Amino acid sequence: ACMAALLTAGPGVGQTRTVTLVGAGDIAGCDFSADRATARLLGKIPGTVFNLGDSAYPDGTTAQFRDCYDPTWGKYKKRTKPTAGNHDYNTPGAKPYFRYFGARVGKPGRGYYSYERGSWHIIALNSNCEEVACGADSRQGRWLRRDLRKHRAKCTLAYFHHPLRASGRGYDSPERVRRFWRILNKRDADVILSGHAHRYERYAPMTPRGKRSANGIRQFIVGTGGAPSGTQKGPKDSRIRAKKIGTPGVLKLRLGPGRYHWRFVPVAGRNYTDSGRDRCRK
Repeated sequence: ACMAALLTAGPGVGQTRTVTLVGAGDIAGCDFSADRATARLLGKIPGTVFNLGDSAYPDGTTAQFRDCYDPTWGKYKKRTKPTAGNHDYNTPGAKPYFRYFGARVGKPGRGYYSYERGSWHIIALNSNCEEVACGADSRQGRWLRRDLRKHRAKCTLAYFHHPLRASGRGYDSPERVRRFWRILNKRDADVILSGHAHRYERYAPMTPRGKRSANGIRQFIVGTGGAPSGTQKGPKDSRIRAKKIGTPGVLKLRLGPGRYHWRFVPVAGRNYTDSGRDRCRK
């Protein structure tokens, strides 16, 4: 009851509180088992659930949402704020994704929206640019600039499926999402979450060009919701401050006034974790 009151509190109350976001991407398949284990973690951690895309494998069909996602992460649908992944679009228009989540994912066919948690402004974007244009002058790009002008929060977090940088061949999408990064960076966004790569990676703050910068945005890749991880390690990268392949889990974020704390929580039987804290850029 206390958490429910916190998430619905008005600006005078919620903005002074610390709130929790928890989640991952690349989640459920009827042949998977780790998705059930990560769903159990959600049951133990209160707060808003972020879903970083590729909810139901392999094709995001109505049956896969019903039979694979709904019995696991779907238990927490009412507190989930998702974004779409490329597998969701294997079914034309990602129509089952939009039907399953309904109004919580923004206008039908677009899949980008924002919301407030405590003193933080949270933005979910659609990085499937072949389906929903991502350019600076696209409908989504114009919406993002308007949204950031309207919500001049001290702390901002954004998430979308495709990462700017990722270890392993073919996982990163710099040209796809750099436009988002540029707009967010101009408004001093603090954290970006992505999935797509089936692993956990935490990066040093970066510029939209992917260069390390003390005044950049910190990227987390949390493609650990349940889909098999594979074994591709990729070359060493000095921007990566933490990395783990093969451990399903969720990222728990505690968002407070002017600061945030992160902790990767592994499924039962695994002991890898990563945690730390930082202050917002503004």
